[in-house]
Amino acid sequence: MSRIGKQPVSIPEGVTVALEDRELVAKGPKGENRVKIQHGVTVTVADKEVVVTRKNDAKAIKALHGTTRNLINNAVIGAAQGYQKTLKLIGTGYRVAQQGSKLQISLGFSHPIDIEPVEGITFSVDGQDTIVVSGCNKHLVGQVAANIRAKRPPEPYKGKGIRYENEQIIKKAGKTSKGDAA
Repeated sequence: MSRIGKQPVSIPEGVTVALEDRELVAKGPKGENRVKIQHGVTVTVADKEVVVTRKNDAKAIKALHGTTRNLINNAVIGAAQGYQKTLKLIGTGYRVAQQGSKLQISLGFSHPIDIEPVEGITFSVDGQDTIVVSGCNKHLVGQVAANIRAKRPPEPYKGKGIRYENEQIIKKAGKTSKGDAA
């Protein structure tokens, strides 16, 4: 049995979990998450925990067992606490400003870039060089943060660009002259 899949998912205070058809719904103070339950996996909600079991030991079903359990765990944690990713803008003239709910980012292009938030995602700006993407869906928060980072990924020579807060950039050595002029 999957080591991850056999662990029950505990439901924190203030979060309600319900099964609707082949979908698990987790509602909490930060929002609502839905997880589709694949065939071959059974989910039961009891007291203050969710238990995931599989119907047989086929290789594909074993793979879904642990994955489904972790998706449910992420949904429950997201409904209770939410998720956030912090992005830093490194570089001269790289700035971000919040206009209502959307972001306006200057990244050295001839025009500023406007980014609209996806439903369930909120942006906040700390200073002129920090963006915080937050929401209750872990996958969506990570995807929106990755889309923003893709506008100007960090370059390997000086490290200029948009990076995650604790991301380490491996820098390359620049070109060196040969040294002997003939």
